[in-house]
Amino acid sequence: MTSKKDSLAEDVSIISNGVKIDGNLFSEGNVRVDGVIYGNVSVNGNLTVGDGSEIQGEIKAKNITMSGKVLGKITAYEKLKLEPKAVLKGDLITRFLVIDEGAYFEGYSHMNNDNTLNINEG
Repeated sequence: MTSKKDSLAEDVSIISNGVKIDGNLFSEGNVRVDGVIYGNVSVNGNLTVGDGSEIQGEIKAKNITMSGKVLGKITAYEKLKLEPKAVLKGDLITRFLVIDEGAYFEGYSHMNNDNTLNINEG
């Protein structure tokens, strides 16, 4: 029997292609964005920014995998992966950074491997 906590970790909320959100998004679990968000995104789980999607605002999540476009600062408390079609115009903070060939990144990066990043911080 799976606990409620285990079930939440496996659930994914999806912002589908064609959906536009003008405002901030917060989720306790995992989120996949295939649409457009104009606002800040804060996810206590993992965030996937799908191909063709766009986020304009600050992003905070445990792990972030990007193949869409982000205009704004990113904080990935564990790992940020920029896939080949990813476009990031903004600064980033993470513990682990993976940039695939073909990804575009314009901004400053800060890698923090001393375990001081905490997802529960502001």
